[in-house]
Amino acid sequence: MSEEKNQFDTQNDEEIKDGENLDQQQTEAEISASSEELQNDLSIDNKEKEIEELKLSFKKAEIEKNELQDRLLRKVAEFDNYKRRTEGEFSSLFKYAAENFIKKILPVVDDFERSLKHLAESEENSSVTDGIKLIYDKLLKILDDQGVKKIDSVGKPFDVHFHEALLQKKDEQQPPHVVLDELETGYLYQDKVIRHSKVIVNEDYHTEDTASDEASKEEKL
Repeated sequence: MSEEKNQFDTQNDEEIKDGENLDQQQTEAEISASSEELQNDLSIDNKEKEIEELKLSFKKAEIEKNELQDRLLRKVAEFDNYKRRTEGEFSSLFKYAAENFIKKILPVVDDFERSLKHLAESEENSSVTDGIKLIYDKLLKILDDQGVKKIDSVGKPFDVHFHEALLQKKDEQQPPHVVLDELETGYLYQDKVIRHSKVIVNEDYHTEDTASDEASKEEKL
């Protein structure tokens, strides 16, 4: 009887131990599963954070790229403008390179013209006149080869781009605002006015006639 009791107690102890071991294993399994689940959750969170960080990095990189692209386009546009401006300046420089020299020559041409006019009026020294005229013509030919042209003024409508009015006269045989006479010849160099023609311009006598007519009407009234 005693032995049977001992066996029964031993068996009960073993069953209790087995139960405890099973519980412990289940607990460990649950803990392990929870740990794995937690690790998985943490891993997912980390991946999501990494994805968000990558998205932010991508947006920043895209913004920087757009800014650099805009800066590059502006620099290219500025360089093109600078290039065109520089080319224009150099082109203008070469085109009008002799302008200052020609301006200094023009008073000499004026002196030749005054001398020829004086000699023509005096009707003396025809050989001298012919010699001066020959030199004068050669000088004009040289200027013409350089693109220097006289401005045709007399009989033309007054134009501020080409003429400088010094005096006004009244000539009813000519239309108003027409150049009646030229006191100093103007010149073009290439397509640029380097000296305006100094001229005498016809008055707008129609305005005066209208004013006098109105005055006479008022007097009659």
